[in-house]
Amino acid sequence: MTHTPLYGGIEAGGTKWVCAIGTGPDDIRAKTRFPTTTPAETLSCAVEFFRAHDSEQLAAIGVGSFGPVDLNPLSSSYGYITTTPKPGWANTDVVGTLQRALGRPIGFDTDVNVALLGEQQWGAARDCDVAVYITVGTGIGGGALVGGRLVHGLIHPEMGHIRLVRDPERDPFTGICPYHSDCLEGLACGPAIKARWHAPAEQLPADHPAWELEADYLGQAMATLLCILSPQRIIVGGGVMSQPHMFPRVRAATQRWLNGYLQHPHILVHPEQLIVPPALGSRAGVLGAIALAMRVAG
Repeated sequence: MTHTPLYGGIEAGGTKWVCAIGTGPDDIRAKTRFPTTTPAETLSCAVEFFRAHDSEQLAAIGVGSFGPVDLNPLSSSYGYITTTPKPGWANTDVVGTLQRALGRPIGFDTDVNVALLGEQQWGAARDCDVAVYITVGTGIGGGALVGGRLVHGLIHPEMGHIRLVRDPERDPFTGICPYHSDCLEGLACGPAIKARWHAPAEQLPADHPAWELEADYLGQAMATLLCILSPQRIIVGGGVMSQPHMFPRVRAATQRWLNGYLQHPHILVHPEQLIVPPALGSRAGVLGAIALAMRVAG
């Protein structure tokens, strides 16, 4: 008797991990989430979930991880979270730990690359040859799809750490990134908003000056990405972008920073077709991990 293969997915975030088993958005057989604590405790929770639902049908597991991570299969630290600023997580062997415990092929990539993979498979990037996914939350990360394939390269894209133009008179806040201070993540992630305005983003009203400043910084980033990669779609997710007024503001800021240089209807007339929320919503990460597992399983 043949069984339809099932696939495991892990969205390994810096705040929480989400694990699921299924074959796609309409077929999730089991799912759980738990906070990101220590590496040993968090990985153990993931292992226990898959062991509790283990069957011969589970063909592979995909992991989309916060980073930086080592994605080079020839490297001695392949599958590791490497120089992350998250306390206790530097040099954590994610892939090796899961493989030894579960005995399944493990696919491994950045959390944003994996979310983009989910959007390519089932969501907002299905018709794109070149696309970008940006997540704006506890940190800021970015993944890219070029020629229909995820970009890795020397290491992997770290779009959250591109430099921005900061006007010290308008914004005297110098940023929170421990490496670069006022890079995109240092100025525009959720903790940066809280540190600058002394309140978390979700508590700030829609007319608060925080949002125009946030949109300006994100618009700078969108303009830069359009000039470098020329994506057909930029998908922007994460908790900070859950504010419904943010997408019109970011689109307008992108147009201001481009200043008419790039001429295309999706930039000038229909930016709502260019800069979009994830079609898979908050499930993009874990569904993308399932899509990665499908690729690993062949």
